[in-house]
Amino acid sequence: MIDLYTVKTANGQRASIVLEEAGLAYDVHMLDLTKGAHQAPAFLKINPLGMGPAITDRDGPDGKPIHVFETLAICTYIAEKTGKFLPAAGVARVEAQKWATMVAADLGPSFAGVFYMGISPPEPVPYGVDLFQGRAKRFLKAMDDRLAQNEFLAGSVYTIADILAYPSATTSAPRVPGGIDDFANIQRWVSTVGARPAVKKGMAASA
Repeated sequence: MIDLYTVKTANGQRASIVLEEAGLAYDVHMLDLTKGAHQAPAFLKINPLGMGPAITDRDGPDGKPIHVFETLAICTYIAEKTGKFLPAAGVARVEAQKWATMVAADLGPSFAGVFYMGISPPEPVPYGVDLFQGRAKRFLKAMDDRLAQNEFLAGSVYTIADILAYPSATTSAPRVPGGIDDFANIQRWVSTVGARPAVKKGMAASA
């Protein structure tokens, strides 16, 4: 059994999607950020960064519980635990790792920057908004170009790269003008990925 400590964000959706896709049993613990649940001492023992999501696998390596935080680490951990959604070797594994890292390190933080510079503060910070919107659109274009030649981000197989990217394209992209309106290949991919039953359940679990 896995305990999922989640939030109503794209990051939270990534964690619940990968658990649904892997078919693992899990209990949902919704973190109320407005009440500081992410800073509670009990949660900081699970994720010392004080952010959701995080998981506790009660049956971790060597049969001992383990805590995992950061969505890329969570998705990789679940993929390796179950042998699903991360090819064991070859080009597809490399592509999955590249695009999964792009989402975690570049695309996701760009949308976060838009939020913190343009939505969260009392007055938007124009330089920050322009910077992060520009970066987000650049990374979306790279995704769109990749998907013009491939069904999924790693190629012909569905991987953790798609699991990580889907909430960015659906939950976060509307933060930038036009969202994914100019990216036909991403729109096609969103329709394909969004039709998966596990994706629907995972999105709802962290909504």
